[in-house]
Amino acid sequence: MSTTTADRFAAIAGARYINLETYRRSGIGVRTPVWFAGDTDAAGSVFYVYTGAAFGKVKRLRHTSRVRIAPCNGRGTVTGDWIDAQAELVTGPAFDHGMKLLDRKYWPWKQLIGLGARLPGPPAHAMIAIRPA
Repeated sequence: MSTTTADRFAAIAGARYINLETYRRSGIGVRTPVWFAGDTDAAGSVFYVYTGAAFGKVKRLRHTSRVRIAPCNGRGTVTGDWIDAQAELVTGPAFDHGMKLLDRKYWPWKQLIGLGARLPGPPAHAMIAIRPA
């Protein structure tokens, strides 16, 4: 019995970390273990990842939205199959919704790490929305 990408995507929703592979202009993949939170909306399953706006993964996403994800441990060791996906940087209500999901999933650690995001000044953080390809 074959499983669809959407089924495989939903199967990793309960994992603590995913390994997010973004791509350099040269096509070389760069893997990063990240916290994520999942949800379902009108367009289907979506995972949210909160990160620094100046980090490499954000810069690479501005070049290509193609990514791969896989469940992993905190050190990035992959514990399941890779899934092809599409990622985009989101703002406004989608950013806020992703923050609420991440705050709930990673309470209280996310709040401690995210204190700097509440300081005044230019936006220092980004929200990535990841959907099955």
